Amino acid sequence: MLKQCFLTIVFLLLLPVMVMAQENLRALVLPFQVHSHQDLESLKQQLQSVVSQQLAERGIAIVKPPMPAPKETTGLALRDFRNLGSEVGADFVIWGSFTQIGKGYSLDAKVLESYTDKSPQLLYVEGEGTENILDSVRSLAKDISMQILELEKVAKVVVSGNKRIESDAITRVIETKSNTVYLTRHIRNDIKAIYKMGYFSDVRVKASDTPEGKVVTFQVQERETIRHIGVRGNRKFDEEEIKDILSAKAGAIVNINTFQNDITQIENLYKKDGYHNVKARYDIESLSDNRANIDFVIEEGDKAFVKAISFEGNRAYDDDKLKGLMKTKEKGFFSWLTSSGDLDRQSLEQDISKITAYYHNHGYIQARVAAPRVTYEQGSIYIDVKIEDGPQFSVGRVDIEGDLVHPKEELLQKLKISAEQVYNREILREDLLNLADIYSDNGYAYADISPRIDKDMEQHKADITYVIGKGPLVYFEKIIITGNTKTRDKVIRRQLKIYEQEQFSGKRLKRGTRNLYRLDYFGDLKVNTTQGSTRDKMVVNLDVTEKPTGAFSFGGGYSSVDNLFAMVSISQRNLFGRGQTLGLQAQLGSRTSTYTFSFTEPWLFDIPLSAGFDLYNTTKDYDTYDKDSLGGTLRLGYLFWDYTRAYFSYNYDRADIENVDESEASSSIKEFKGINVSHTIASTLRRDTRDRIFNPTEGSDNSVTVKHAGTPFGGDIGFTKYTANSKWFIPLFWDTVGMLNGRLGFVHSDSVGKLPTWERFYLGGMSTVRGYDWRDISPTDPATGDEIGGNKMMQFNAEFLFPLVKESGLRGVLFYDTGNAYDNGEDLSFGDLRQSAGYGFRWYSPIGPIRLEYGYILDDKEGRKGEGGWEFSMGMAF
Repeated sequence: MLKQCFLTIVFLLLLPVMVMAQENLRALVLPFQVHSHQDLESLKQQLQSVVSQQLAERGIAIVKPPMPAPKETTGLALRDFRNLGSEVGADFVIWGSFTQIGKGYSLDAKVLESYTDKSPQLLYVEGEGTENILDSVRSLAKDISMQILELEKVAKVVVSGNKRIESDAITRVIETKSNTVYLTRHIRNDIKAIYKMGYFSDVRVKASDTPEGKVVTFQVQERETIRHIGVRGNRKFDEEEIKDILSAKAGAIVNINTFQNDITQIENLYKKDGYHNVKARYDIESLSDNRANIDFVIEEGDKAFVKAISFEGNRAYDDDKLKGLMKTKEKGFFSWLTSSGDLDRQSLEQDISKITAYYHNHGYIQARVAAPRVTYEQGSIYIDVKIEDGPQFSVGRVDIEGDLVHPKEELLQKLKISAEQVYNREILREDLLNLADIYSDNGYAYADISPRIDKDMEQHKADITYVIGKGPLVYFEKIIITGNTKTRDKVIRRQLKIYEQEQFSGKRLKRGTRNLYRLDYFGDLKVNTTQGSTRDKMVVNLDVTEKPTGAFSFGGGYSSVDNLFAMVSISQRNLFGRGQTLGLQAQLGSRTSTYTFSFTEPWLFDIPLSAGFDLYNTTKDYDTYDKDSLGGTLRLGYLFWDYTRAYFSYNYDRADIENVDESEASSSIKEFKGINVSHTIASTLRRDTRDRIFNPTEGSDNSVTVKHAGTPFGGDIGFTKYTANSKWFIPLFWDTVGMLNGRLGFVHSDSVGKLPTWERFYLGGMSTVRGYDWRDISPTDPATGDEIGGNKMMQFNAEFLFPLVKESGLRGVLFYDTGNAYDNGEDLSFGDLRQSAGYGFRWYSPIGPIRLEYGYILDDKEGRKGEGGWEFSMGMAF
């Protein structure tokens, strides 16, 4: 037993070395010569095949012989065998012969190292009877593999002579590593790789033998250090402008690769400004103390502009149409303003691709657009493009064949190309992506979908057949998450909607990625899928970059409601990496003071059941009374459908109405003078498909809420309130977004309790109808003129949002608002809506969203048309 354990330990210790050695070894096996009085010609290839197979089973990679492969090895010199081996990258070349003598035979083989001058090793096996040849070949292959694997190990790699370049930087680029097989092929490649770094003028290698193996020393000599960098011949750009784009810096080591790249950067700088004949070079002046001066010498040439763009062979579209597709333009009168006439090679290549795509998307399947011919003549640039447009093809029969996961008729309905009059390559590409999504959602991640285009040259019709090979049914083998130093794995996994050993679904994988973006815990997400241990398994690699989710902020500002206010808050949206939210906030203004403490657990009992509470104390100074509220809310929410949650809450509120102005306050306020206790339950059904919570670009947020206080819960307050809200974000063009919002509400008193004015509906202000003052749109008390709120309301908003400084999150907005609140006995009327329009700015700052917007009153009621004003707020974006 002890002996077995010892052998097992020795085997495990040696296994990595053995595996490493085998992975690094490659052999070229040539046909064996056959000498026999019988016709055994076929034995040549058989012996080669069996030896190759036996070596491959022992972990030695077999490489294919060069083309044309030698049929005979007789007469070849050792250098010929070495050339054959090095040509295909083989470490060893193996050849031999089979000789039959009477009933006996002899198998002889030679093993030659491709990259050394050593003599070949000779191996042989003898036997009798052709029925024993296979066993002899196996024995010979074993001897060959033993001979190959009896190589020396690299015990240590040493770098010397380097003073400024780190040794680690050198060892990273070489193949020779500690505990690998010592191969001269690797040494030669390593020398080339070190020279390619550009920092060294000389590289030498020394290998010494030790009991542990070879010690390989790379002796390097670094190039000079740059003392000074100069620029000569420049007139268009000053020296500092050119130095700013250079990678080479004073004090760095001379690097030829860096200089070549800098020359390209200099020439590109000039070419972007029209100097297309520019030429640059570098001169090295060697100094004492291993230093050098570098001068970049520039021959600017004359500035050239695009004078003419012409096309040859275009029949379907005239020159003006094709020029309109191009970013490259001919020089015009306003070229100083529009940069017309400037030539950018990269833009010109993209222009050719646009023209080609335009032809292919309009039925010209056979259209060919040649690379542009650019000529320079006396400061002018002429661009000529040759085109063969061919006939226009209409869409003929559209079909699907191969492995179908749904009925053919159902799949055909998903295709857009059927509705096209002429062949369109872009629509065809979209169809391929749609079909790929359908198959991936059914578990076929490696489905092979390709279009077959059958062209009818007489009728100019294109029959399109989508040929589908579904491949194997794929399962998620592993989900590997990296980069999360704070957020726990389970917080990420529960958002992914995919599970290990579950059938693959591309749709759910995309949805899971979107869910992670919506969490707003991560600055970047990278999702890569790779094949697993077998072809029917897939590994998902998710690399996240976390961003701060805690914030401590303080500051102040101005709002149209409170005038000057101060705010301080501390919050954590990912408490202890568990996804919990904790917040404490205080806001003090001239008319309002609010203190709030809240906590939310989004996954109670590890199911999508959210639970939380809020504690608050709010004091508000209205025009005719003061209101002091103290209370708390218990919340529950459950995700019971895709994007859809149901919420339930209970609120206890103790409102103290004081300082009532007896002469100005309405009767609806006077009746609530003193302490008012309410017990309110609320339920909400909400479907939120926005791509992100802040600054969404697509999706919608729809909700219906019912609140009830009073019977049978008791208290002084009694009402039932219904609100419905629908908000849609629509991506438009140039990173712009459209927003449409609609909101309806209705409230009525309970049979026992009272309906307070603060639960009625008011419009006006930043979150409803901008341009009007806060709570300005409201029914009024006939006696006092005090705003008492409506028992019903409707509100509509439309916004156009566009980026101003995209990187910092600054956006501009144009808006139109309309709405009204109605008293008891009044009906909702679209002809009686208040209206406003305006513009503003929004910035998702480090301390939260900031809005600055100006609204104009559009309706002429009360003679206020054209009035308006600025409004400012910090907080959740509208």
